[in-house]
Amino acid sequence: MANKKLSEAKNAKNDEFYTQYEDIQREVNAYLEYNPDVFRGKTILLPCDDPEWSNFTRFFAQNFENFGLKKIISTSYAIESRNIKEGYQLSIFEMESPQFDEDKTKTHGKIFTLTRDSNKSGVIDIDDLEWHYLEGDGDFRSDEVKALRDEADIIITNPPFSLFKEFLAWIVEADKQFLVIGNQNAITYKEVFPLIMQNKMWLGRGFKGGAAHFINKYYTDYATASDHREGMIRVSGVVWFTNIEHGRRHQPMSLMTMEDNIKFSKHKEVNGNPYAKYITFDALDVPYSDAIPKDYKGIMGVPKSFMGTYCCEQFELLGYEREDENIVVGIKNMPEEFLEVYRQQGGKGHYTKGMKMLCYYDNEGNAKIPFSRILIRYTDEWIKSHPEDFKA
Repeated sequence: MANKKLSEAKNAKNDEFYTQYEDIQREVNAYLEYNPDVFRGKTILLPCDDPEWSNFTRFFAQNFENFGLKKIISTSYAIESRNIKEGYQLSIFEMESPQFDEDKTKTHGKIFTLTRDSNKSGVIDIDDLEWHYLEGDGDFRSDEVKALRDEADIIITNPPFSLFKEFLAWIVEADKQFLVIGNQNAITYKEVFPLIMQNKMWLGRGFKGGAAHFINKYYTDYATASDHREGMIRVSGVVWFTNIEHGRRHQPMSLMTMEDNIKFSKHKEVNGNPYAKYITFDALDVPYSDAIPKDYKGIMGVPKSFMGTYCCEQFELLGYEREDENIVVGIKNMPEEFLEVYRQQGGKGHYTKGMKMLCYYDNEGNAKIPFSRILIRYTDEWIKSHPEDFKA
């Protein structure tokens, strides 16, 4: 259901997913805990935002002095440039402002800035935001917003899901620090994973339970009664992408030996069953991140969710299973006899013998093609510093 919601947003361009204040606060605190001065003296750009309604603008404006910020720049996208047919509500703040223009507000984006105590209250906060209309509609790809990007030190936002790849490239082009929300599936995009492998980008602290409640009035929330929140939509599989340091990414995973996993794992696929090895690649299939054996030196295939607990000092990323990348990694063609068994057993999907895919037989002889694996192994430094785990 989560991916369906994100796909609907992507296809319909209804990307008005507003992030909760508490989720922004929880994430940003992770960077402040690691480095209390991470934002000090910095200019923060909040693009693809809607400053009057957005919690990003509210959060950073209210913490302007606490964080020691130099400047906040927040931009919005013009109403008529979005796929909003009806129901958009103008804020009282805008309508009561001297520069309000009923026609311009439909076709022009807005820019909000915070640099000074404009109302002379003795503190710089959200009440000191100053604004005007942009020359254009506020599209992040415009020269006008690019200039703001180039001025900023850090870019933070929840960008349109439909334009995530393009937005990330826009940030990377400018070589800026960033903190943005995206779909977990983006981890293995060909535009994303190389950045993660090169340690130029990683996952943030993350949402509680790997899911978030966004404010969005265009979709019905199908969350269970216990997790339903009025006026919000629950979306799982969303993560924070960043290149700002935080402590959690340096916390090693606490794991069991292979023998103990087979004896005590809570996962029925692991408990009592030897780990399966791929027949198209010399690696072990590990269906759950917490089932990674702490005493195995070889290559392992793990699910995407592993990236939420990935420690760069503990593990090395070797590649990911994507058909155009499998040639580089060295994955071989699936044997014809394997595919015959797979189909005889009711296996689904369009697979042919020419495909280079990870596949294996489980302990009961069932032909399996796992979904989207990331290939990892322990770093040499980790193995050397933990000889007690790697005796064999």
